[in-house]
This record gives sequence, C-alpha cells and structure tokens, in this order.
Amino acid sequence: MPSRRTFLQSSLLAAGAAALPRALAKTGPSGAKVVSTWDFGVPANQAAWAVLAKGGSAIDAVEAGARWAETGQCNSTVGRCGYPDRDGFVTLDASIMKGDGSCGSVAALEGIDHPITVARRVMEKTPHVMLVGAGAQQFAIEQGFKAQDLRTPEAEKAWKEWLKTSKYAPEINVEQRAMPGNKENHDTIGMLAIDASGQLAGACTTSGMAWKMRGRVGDSPIIGAGLYVDNEVGGATASGVGEEMIRNAASFLVVELMRQGRSPAEACREAIERVVSKRPEASKELQVCFLAMNKHGEVGAFALHQGFSYAVCDAGKQDALLRSQSIYTSQKS
Repeated sequence: MPSRRTFLQSSLLAAGAAALPRALAKTGPSGAKVVSTWDFGVPANQAAWAVLAKGGSAIDAVEAGARWAETGQCNSTVGRCGYPDRDGFVTLDASIMKGDGSCGSVAALEGIDHPITVARRVMEKTPHVMLVGAGAQQFAIEQGFKAQDLRTPEAEKAWKEWLKTSKYAPEINVEQRAMPGNKENHDTIGMLAIDASGQLAGACTTSGMAWKMRGRVGDSPIIGAGLYVDNEVGGATASGVGEEMIRNAASFLVVELMRQGRSPAEACREAIERVVSKRPEASKELQVCFLAMNKHGEVGAFALHQGFSYAVCDAGKQDALLRSQSIYTSQKS
C-alpha cells in the first residue's frame, strides 16, 4: 500500500450522484440489460448479452458472464488464475441469485474451475444455500466437475515473491485506465441482469484477497453482503474489501434503500456513507464499491475512492464503460 495518500472530500449531492446518461435509464427495445463491475465487465457483459439477445433468462445470462470472467480474462483476482492465500492455496468464492429469492453459493472452494456454476448447482440441486471447503469440492466432483490444480505459474511466481516480505497490505483497487501502474487493478466481478420478461438475477465470483489468511472468506459468496436481488425492487452487488460489505450487509442495504424510494445511485451513495460513518479512519485505506440496478433497468454506482468503473450493456449499446463517483479522491505519492 502506498505510504501516503491525499484524500479530498468530494460532493455528495444526490442529484450529482444519480446523474447518468439518459439512454442508460432505459432497458431498450428488448427490455433486457446486464451490468457488471470493472472494465473487464465489458466482455463479460457481452457473454451475458449473447444469452439475453436470444430471449434467454437473466440467471443463464449472469452465469455465462461470470463463467467468462472466471476463465476468459484470467487475472489475479477472479477464477482459475487468482492469486493464492499466504500458504499458497488458491481458493474460490462465488454466489448466484434469482429475483424470486432462490440462491446458492460456494466458499473456499479448491481445485474446481467455474465456481459460479457450482454455486448454481447448490441452488438447484441441494436444500442448502452455501457449501464450503472440502464439502463444496466433494459436491462439485459428484456433479461432474474435474478436480485440478488451479495455481498458475504466474500466481506461483507472485506468491514466492510475496513470501520475501510476507506483508499483507491490499492496495486500493482502481480501474486500470485510471492508474496503469496499480498492480491489483481489478477485484471481484459482480453482475446483474434483467431479461425480456422482467426477471432479475445476479452473480458474483472471486478468488478473494491475495495473500489472505488460510480459510478467509470475503463477501462475494455471502447473500446480502456481496450480492442481493429482489424482483420487486432490483439488485445490488459489491466489490472491494469484503469485510466491510459483511459488516454492513451492504448489498441487501442498497436494495432496501431502493425499496424506500432511492434511485440506484442514491442507494449506493448512502450505503457508502454508512461504511464511512462506522469506520471513518479505516475507510481511507480501503476500497468499497457498489453497483445497483432497479427493476426498471435504471443503473447507478458509487465508491469510496475514485477509479471504480462499471459496464452497461443493453439493446442499444454493448460496450458502455462508466466511471462512478466517489467520496474520496486519492493520489499516489
């Protein structure tokens, strides 16, 4: 983590936070839309849109988009190329949820590619919501998944380099284009979709924080923290340091704020303010980001620090990448 940052309070006017291009407040001719976190959300959205464009369901779309992120992008924070924990183990977390409340998740899953699909199997094939560790792996193998070593040569090299200092100090993740020198420029991918019939779904998948303690689980597989979807209101997903999302039941909070009448952007902003009010000093040293979409297809986002981007895809445009507003602006020194 950089030794010094300057934090400047930005404007929190609701009208400014809610501002989005008017075209993005509509679901387009098909009534379908998909949104996701970070700049790699653009190709992930395209994988999801291939499902929605054919009249497919929101749940199939978010699974397809998340599967692309787990394998197609192959970066250090999601899927089979994720960096290991401090003991060298690659563990994966994922959750998936439908707007009717059906949901499934896996946590600390080792040796299995596509945890998002395993999470969906938990939702559809078991009476449970979450399976973890060895039990999640056993279930995946019973479902036909192949156990394999997911630690790539790149991850192995990075881990051995980290062992020289063994310093755990996650950097504030930002969009790569905002700070090209940032080594950890991405994080969890969270995805929300609405299909032509108006059904909502969401997915969230990650390899967790690099060099985390053995057994650490973040917010991504926890329904209500990293992901929450309700057909009556909308959906929300989170990215950043998962402990803060867990402490605040953050994605559930965003959806409940929308239920009370806030726009998606206003709800995300208010949830970020909640994080700051509870831990003001800690909030200056970590990133927390929220992305939300209501049942009408209106989209909004907000972050603690500048640099959070999110991708929007509908019938009118397949590659929109937007930068969210933030409470703090930060500069490397």
